[in-house]
Amino acid sequence: MNIENNTFPEPQGFSVQGFSVQDILWAVGVWSVILCLSPVIIFYMLMVA
Repeated sequence: MNIENNTFPEPQGFSVQGFSVQDILWAVGVWSVILCLSPVIIFYMLMVA
């Protein structure tokens, strides 16, 4: 039986300083939604205020 002494194995795939590709894509998605909706929110605030 071959058991490696590795309690925290490195995740497979591309990783940049502890951030996985999924983390980077999630952050890009959140910021794209924020930047796309900001003109709508500003226009709404100008019309209401």
